[in-house]
Amino acid sequence: MKRGLIHLYYGDGKGKTTTAMGLCLRAAGHGMRIGIAQFLKPGNSGELAILKTLNCVHIFPFFKSVKFTFQMTENEKVKAKEFYTQLLNDIKAKAPALDMLFLDESVSAYTENLIDKSSLLQFLSNRPAGLEIILTGHKPPSELLDMADYISEIKKVRHPFEKGEKARKGIEW
Repeated sequence: MKRGLIHLYYGDGKGKTTTAMGLCLRAAGHGMRIGIAQFLKPGNSGELAILKTLNCVHIFPFFKSVKFTFQMTENEKVKAKEFYTQLLNDIKAKAPALDMLFLDESVSAYTENLIDKSSLLQFLSNRPAGLEIILTGHKPPSELLDMADYISEIKKVRHPFEKGEKARKGIEW
């Protein structure tokens, strides 16, 4: 079996999740079994709404009390880390049955210490043979950059939120 590769989409620009969801859709179109887990997101994006209708896509549960990390209290951060630690355990158990795994905002969960770092690194290093893994987030540390086979930096040049524009359903989420 071929070795699965690690894809990393990061940066401050719009399009990291959209790009990764597109890759999941492409893989699903070829009959691959996909797992999608989102960290630090509520699970209400349009991509998920359509992807979860496909039998080959498994959507992992979401943390119900999602906030920006700078808005979280220490207690909320503890609860989030507990949830994401259990989520990662669930992901590891399901991973051998998947061809592709998308860990959306896992890089941000990692850098914000909301996921067990050693557990994630161990999983990435010892992933099931053939499993493609997609990671997204903002500022990946060197250990994640070093593990990635594909690295794409998505840089913001201009974004409407700079002028006060709110996120729009179907466009930003």
